Amino acid sequence: MAGTIGGSVFILCTFFIGLPVLIADFMIDRHGQKDAVTSFKEQAPGKSWFLIGWGGIIIACLILSFYSVVGGWILSSLGRSLTFQLSSNGSEGNYADLFSNIISSPIEAILVQGLFLLLTVAIVSGGIKGGIEKASTWMMPLLFIFFIVLVIRSLTLDGAMDGVNAKTFLKALGQAFFSLSVGIAVMITYASYLPKTEKIGNSAINVASIIVLFRYLQV
Repeated sequence: MAGTIGGSVFILCTFFIGLPVLIADFMIDRHGQKDAVTSFKEQAPGKSWFLIGWGGIIIACLILSFYSVVGGWILSSLGRSLTFQLSSNGSEGNYADLFSNIISSPIEAILVQGLFLLLTVAIVSGGIKGGIEKASTWMMPLLFIFFIVLVIRSLTLDGAMDGVNAKTFLKALGQAFFSLSVGIAVMITYASYLPKTEKIGNSAINVASIIVLFRYLQV
């Protein structure tokens, strides 16, 4: 998406629109240090703003239902890769057929989705520091290495620059919001763990900068 809509538009949307919203999310729960629903209730008692918190939680659950399916596909492909089952699929058509076989097998799809959810629960149950941060210390560097490999490979393909063009501001804005996870209670929840001495602006800029860097590596 970032490559299709134009990288420069994505950067502008991220820093000039997404970043202020991210700072607002941080401020809401760094102050209350509660879950998204309780934070809205405490800061706007008697008002209906807490429905935004519930809306964010519901949206996050819906996003997880999508990502768990995709995560299952990735685990299935990873398993085939580690057992050298992909080496025989040398053409694009064969890979397409392989993917069709994965998604058309309900038993395999459910099993790998369940495995992905179990891994997610195992990490999240450890909390922010003992779970997510601990897993990220090795998962994020590994992801960065994968991106570097993909960048090098993609630059060797024909028409590699065809995806770099500006189309619509709306798509860029949507991608920026999606990448920053703003407005869906995710960053509000993370901000509840921020110490009072943490500078919100610096944290938000760091997050936005890293997001832009990784999006460009994907492009």
